[in-house]
Amino acid sequence: MDFTAKLIQINEPVTGEGKNGPWKRQEFIFETESQYPRKICVSVWGDRAIQDPSIMQIGNVLNVAFDLESREFNGRWYTDVRPWRISLPGTQAAPANFAPQGGYQTPAAPAAPAAASPVAPEFPAAPAGNDAADDLPF
Repeated sequence: MDFTAKLIQINEPVTGEGKNGPWKRQEFIFETESQYPRKICVSVWGDRAIQDPSIMQIGNVLNVAFDLESREFNGRWYTDVRPWRISLPGTQAAPANFAPQGGYQTPAAPAAPAAASPVAPEFPAAPAGNDAADDLPF
């Protein structure tokens, strides 16, 4: 999944200690540019360094490829938007890459769409009147 939005805020990193050891999280706040703008907070966990901080400037419009992750704690559910790539619109490269070092596999970037053909695809003609040749159950 992905979205394009303007980076409006970069929160300070937050650290803590859990049962599995120390943890670190940093949040980035984006705002969509539409008739009804929405704010989206994405969370980066662990030591995922920004490879090119020059694009992570407040006011930049960025493409954010992300995964949603929910977890339960004490009967309540919490959902995170976890980016795995943040890039400038129209670029194939992934300058700010938050891909995990281990754990779950990062999905491959979607292929560029093929150029649209001006001619509609042709479909084979249906058999005329002979339903016995049709092996579909419906």
